[in-house]
Amino acid sequence: MAGHSQFKNIMHRKGKQDKARAQLFSKLGREITVAAKLGMPDPAFNPRLRAAIIAAKAQSMPRDNIERAIKKSQGGDADSYEEIRYEGYGPGGVAVIVEVLTDNRNRAASDVRSTFTKRGGNFAETGAVSFMFSRLGIIEFDAKVASPDQMFEAAIEAGAEDVNSTASGHEIYTTQDSLREVAKALEAKFGEPRKAALTWKPQNTIAVDDEKGEQLFGLIEALEELDDVQNVYANFEVSEALVTKMSA
Repeated sequence: MAGHSQFKNIMHRKGKQDKARAQLFSKLGREITVAAKLGMPDPAFNPRLRAAIIAAKAQSMPRDNIERAIKKSQGGDADSYEEIRYEGYGPGGVAVIVEVLTDNRNRAASDVRSTFTKRGGNFAETGAVSFMFSRLGIIEFDAKVASPDQMFEAAIEAGAEDVNSTASGHEIYTTQDSLREVAKALEAKFGEPRKAALTWKPQNTIAVDDEKGEQLFGLIEALEELDDVQNVYANFEVSEALVTKMSA
């Protein structure tokens, strides 16, 4: 299993404390506001906004919060956020991509750089590791909505590039341009997905031992706790034993 997916599954199983949930809602709301500001405030005509709302609903974000975030984008005093990608290396030479939405570029860069340093990583120039990943669309469904064979057949028919089905769910990968169309076709068949967005998928993964794996999970968690950070991706894999330990 890839490190980023493992980390997300572990954090989901552990549950979220009130502070962490409030921070999560803040990040989800920020993405909704930015998406609505850049495009139309109607998710039916704004794929990025629709994806942001799907992500918010998947985390049980209240409808009032979602509507406030959309309305905020239409106000003259709406905050301006800059989208920035930072890159670096974690323990064991693992490649890490960090996506941020920030209203203060200097603060974001300083926080990300400091976290890499404190957690045994190395901050790098933009482009240093992104070539090891593919920029793709991803659509996720719960495992219960279909069997692996049913999902694979439907996804390929809809124009998807690849499908990965596990006990935790179905991951359907698309080109960037076909994400909206594939998501729409699969939603008509299986209902609303739990996620539909662009992602950085590792072209290859690096196997690391449990010690390095724990350090990497610590780095990713510390990065995701930064207010400006929206997403973190890494190209490592660890043992099932460590996944079980981290999930406890």
